[in-house]
Amino acid sequence: MKNKLVIIIVGLLISAYAFAQDSLKLSLEEAQSYALEHNRSLKNASIEIQKAEASRWQTVSTLLPQINASLDYSNMLGYELDFGGASIAMVPYGTLGITSAVNLSAAQFIGIKLNDIATEMASITFDQTQQQISDQVKSIYFSTLVMEETIVLLEENLSNLEELLRHTERSVKVGVAEQTDADQISVQVVSMQTVINSTKRTLEMLYNSLRLQLGIDVNTDIKLTQTIDDLMNIEIAMNTLTKDFALDNNYNYKLLKKNTELSKKQVNMKKWDYAPSISVFHQYQGRKNFSDEPTFNMTPPNMIGVSLSVPIFSSLNRYAAVKEAKLSYSQQLNTLADTEESLQIQFRQLRYNLSSAFDNYETQKKNIEVTQRVFDNITLKYEQGLASSLDVTNSGTNLVSAQNDYVQSLMEVMSAQIELKQLLNY
Repeated sequence: MKNKLVIIIVGLLISAYAFAQDSLKLSLEEAQSYALEHNRSLKNASIEIQKAEASRWQTVSTLLPQINASLDYSNMLGYELDFGGASIAMVPYGTLGITSAVNLSAAQFIGIKLNDIATEMASITFDQTQQQISDQVKSIYFSTLVMEETIVLLEENLSNLEELLRHTERSVKVGVAEQTDADQISVQVVSMQTVINSTKRTLEMLYNSLRLQLGIDVNTDIKLTQTIDDLMNIEIAMNTLTKDFALDNNYNYKLLKKNTELSKKQVNMKKWDYAPSISVFHQYQGRKNFSDEPTFNMTPPNMIGVSLSVPIFSSLNRYAAVKEAKLSYSQQLNTLADTEESLQIQFRQLRYNLSSAFDNYETQKKNIEVTQRVFDNITLKYEQGLASSLDVTNSGTNLVSAQNDYVQSLMEVMSAQIELKQLLNY
């Protein structure tokens, strides 16, 4: 009996532990930290840095000695060389060869600089990906809270309409109201239920998007511990408007500048194709005969050599290559200048968007309060026989529309703030 009790307790503990593992309670900051640790896109961005560093080392290694060894065995099956009437046996032998060489050219040093820039660009892309993931999590987190709040509002509307429908049906039974009044309100009830179901499906889609950003299983339950009021800090949002725009802080601009630097290095690399290259090598070859018969060996055991290659004429191939690289660099400079101007314009536009979004939010906040009072007033009049079912339907429709506009204004403020913060990178 005791063993069975122990088994049951252990089973319950395991079940509780498994349940705990399949549920996450997250504040916004915790969700962002979790995503930065587990998001697969960020992991790929980190791998890109490692790949860039590996590519750099490949280029650096070409400047270092390259050593190769070979081991050979030869057997001429008893053949004897006739050398002026004398026979020389060609005995079986083995050779050990070791070759070391160093090849140097200016293009290799430029290549290292190119790899350095590529590594820096990979690092900037990693930081940018971190920012994007953090902002995406914030946007989805806030959207999820807004959608949950929307469902609450819609369900309150549905509850009011259902109560109104019950009141109307009682009035129809006693002959105070027409059946058409009840029919109109019943249609509105069904429409509201449809809207609620659609909103719930949207909410589930948002949770799935959040799971994807967090890098967790689709069956993991997520509990958001913060509210809209916690995140909807208008003062902080509006303080973003006071920030100055520094181009060099923008990730896209940083990448473009590095790309321009890369293009300039390409010009230098093409120019260095006119420069000579040098190679130095040392070769050792040891021979072991597998016979005591006399033979001869004309291969020296050690040999060194130096080779200098000087380009002289390439039928204007190198000249055309340099010209093409210069033209590409000019294009990149034009693109950089255009980007500087477009980012400044974008900065002004995003500030305007945030300011407009805030004004719209204030308007919709007041509008929903007024529309709610109108709906409550019309409902009360309808119950007292002073308003028609059409008035109720119209006021209910206006209320739902005002709620949607209010929800949309919340999203616009948050979205405008995120876009401006991404541009400013703070």
